[in-house]
Amino acid sequence: MTLVEVVMVSAIFGLVMFALGESIVSLYKSNAYTMAQAVQVQYARRGVQTLVRDMREMTYADDGTFPLARMEEHLIGFYSDIDRDNSVEYVEYELASTTLVKRTYNATGSPPTYSTTTADSVQILSEYAQNRNQGTSTFYYFDANGNPATSSALVTDVRFIRVQTIINVDPVRDPGQFMLRGSASLRNVKL
Repeated sequence: MTLVEVVMVSAIFGLVMFALGESIVSLYKSNAYTMAQAVQVQYARRGVQTLVRDMREMTYADDGTFPLARMEEHLIGFYSDIDRDNSVEYVEYELASTTLVKRTYNATGSPPTYSTTTADSVQILSEYAQNRNQGTSTFYYFDANGNPATSSALVTDVRFIRVQTIINVDPVRDPGQFMLRGSASLRNVKL
């Protein structure tokens, strides 16, 4: 082989190796994003399942307060025995920015009272919920007739709650967003 042939073979080999290396790096970046999206969707799915389970067990507070305490577009507060210890806790689920958070407050004293200044436990359920960024509500409230409850409605009128979260690790990349939905009727409410 001549020197020119060796240089040409080396150049072609170098270009092929460069193209192959870039393809592998691109594949790993794409796969990493897809895996991150899948992991966050799974976390959010567990969070929505927990939320729906807790809402279905909504009950009157230890001090007799109505089960649903707060109903906002991105925040719900209610009483439920979430840890099955025969003592009802006050629970708040809130979408703050892109983070879905669960806060639990235990009753103290006799007669029991609930202080919401410091949560007894805080759990992050998802860090990539895009509801606020897309102008979509997280919680929807309905009365006994299935009509949407307005912001001026009383919490005592609500009988059905729907939750939806839009999960997307990076809103400008594909694969797009995932919407998770759940719902619960207030089963333990006396009409």
